Amino acid sequence: MLYENGSLDATLAAAAGEDPALMAELRGAFADSVERQVDLLKRSRCDANWNIAALRLKGVAAGFHADELILLAEEAIDSAPGEPTVIRKIETFLGNFRTT
Repeated sequence: MLYENGSLDATLAAAAGEDPALMAELRGAFADSVERQVDLLKRSRCDANWNIAALRLKGVAAGFHADELILLAEEAIDSAPGEPTVIRKIETFLGNFRTT
């Protein structure tokens, strides 16, 4: 899965304007939020905890217009708790985001 950054980057640019420090701060806040939800997904052992973490992840993604991450969060919602393939996909998304 390729990282498609159009909507997410446009949202960050619109919020930060011409301020590179603010852009870096927003990118960091987004990445930290995603990382926290991934950690919760990894530690979830029941449906309720898994679904809460996946829904929060979807909320973070929606707030930043990260369309690909929204789809991954929906995939997590539809998966069993601890599904490793979904977690890997989300981690790949996050890794790609951090390197761009």
